[in-house]
Amino acid sequence: MKPAPFAYAKARTLDDAIRLLGEHKGDAKLLAGGQSLIATLNMRLSSPSLLVDINGIGLDGVSVKDGVVEIGALARHVTLERSSDIAKHAPLIALAMPHVAHPAIRNRGTIGGSLAYADPAAELPACLVALDGEVDVTGPNGKRAVKAADFFKGLFETALGAHDVLSAIRFPAAAADTRVGFAELARRHGDYALVGLAAVAKAKGKSLSDIRLVYFGVGALPVRAHKAEAALAAGAVDEAVKMLDLDPSDDLHASGTVKKHLAGVLLRRVAEQLAEPRA
Repeated sequence: MKPAPFAYAKARTLDDAIRLLGEHKGDAKLLAGGQSLIATLNMRLSSPSLLVDINGIGLDGVSVKDGVVEIGALARHVTLERSSDIAKHAPLIALAMPHVAHPAIRNRGTIGGSLAYADPAAELPACLVALDGEVDVTGPNGKRAVKAADFFKGLFETALGAHDVLSAIRFPAAAADTRVGFAELARRHGDYALVGLAAVAKAKGKSLSDIRLVYFGVGALPVRAHKAEAALAAGAVDEAVKMLDLDPSDDLHASGTVKKHLAGVLLRRVAEQLAEPRA
């Protein structure tokens, strides 16, 4: 199919993009990498009157300052995949990146686009929640920071308003005692996951503390497994699997029962990763 007719405007600055969104009163869409948007346009699942191209406004840098990693919303996946700063200071993102779609998509797709689209089977929303990160949302009334756990509201739904732009994300840089784990199961490498798991913990001697287990593909948004986290902190992997507090629904790809079983498989794999010091 072909998309419905739309106008096009290239924003010169972030303020310019916000102004253009405001002038079209919820009937405009931002164009960044376009990897999700173009597909929805072609299938006429989306038919905005205006596309606002924000590729020329900057917001594509990666910085590490005072123990905090900040990534501009327009940073391409491939940039993060190849970044030495990400490998050193954001090892969970580095682990996840090779699983994000296919190379052609990673060449164009942006981290901001992935988070704003909020696909429940996508890797990066779960990673940001596991990292206890936050999102910068810039709109007509200025900039506000939104915790990742509050940013994802439901199926493809976020805290972004119609005139807002996701401008950056931040999360704590990895420290010497940081442990991370990531695993997913998909029908083909690069497909959306049937079930995936992003995890962060602190090493405390031979045990772990501050464990955050965040699943994706098992609900409408990233899901923390709080009971399993507590059991894993006690060193009881089998108990953590039994305590998995997930209730995935059936979908076209797998039943909820199968997804729950796969979540346990991934937990065992990630528990092994968390037990190993980072290289």
